[in-house]
Amino acid sequence: QLQFVESGGGLVQPGDSLRLSCVASGFNLGDYPITWFRQAPGKEYEGVSCISKSDDTLYYADSVKGRFTASRDNAKNTAYLQMDSLKPDDTAVYHCAVGCTIVNGIPKMGGIQTDWGKGTLVTVSS
Repeated sequence: QLQFVESGGGLVQPGDSLRLSCVASGFNLGDYPITWFRQAPGKEYEGVSCISKSDDTLYYADSVKGRFTASRDNAKNTAYLQMDSLKPDDTAVYHCAVGCTIVNGIPKMGGIQTDWGKGTLVTVSS
């Protein structure tokens, strides 16, 4: 079964950090570009970051640029999202997906399958 298992979410205060993990199951993560995306309560899915397959080029949404860092460890079949300086607007369920759609250097959700895993909830609140 091809899927991702996301973890690492939690309840944190504004300004705190979290590192999310996304373990691939049933396929080699290193063979694909990987998107991190999120869904805030009552909102549409939003692309957060993309790691390209070919050279690990990174792309970020403007809302997280400079605060979030995506990476991957192909030997562990795992992708990571380091999130620093968290804000209440970052509250969402975070997911991974195979594939990237980049428009003007920004990761978008067009053509991205959203049901790879259950996601992990990040809540930023004081």
